[in-house]
Amino acid sequence: MARAMMEYTKTVLDKVSFDSNLFCREVQKAVQRLLPYEVEELKIFILSLVQQNPELNQCLVYLK
Repeated sequence: MARAMMEYTKTVLDKVSFDSNLFCREVQKAVQRLLPYEVEELKIFILSLVQQNPELNQCLVYLK
C-alpha cells in the first residue's frame, strides 16, 4: 500500500509540474502523507523534475 502511494504521488507531481504553485501544494501534501524514507526518494524524483523545469526550484524548501 505504501508503495502505491509513492507511485501515485510521483504521477500527480509529474502531471502538475506545469504550474509551480500547484506543484508546491502537492509537495506539501506528499511530505505529510509519506514515510520518512519515501520523502528522501521523493526528493530525488523532484530534483530530476527541477532540472527539466527550473521554476519548480522554489518548492524544494518543503523537503528540508
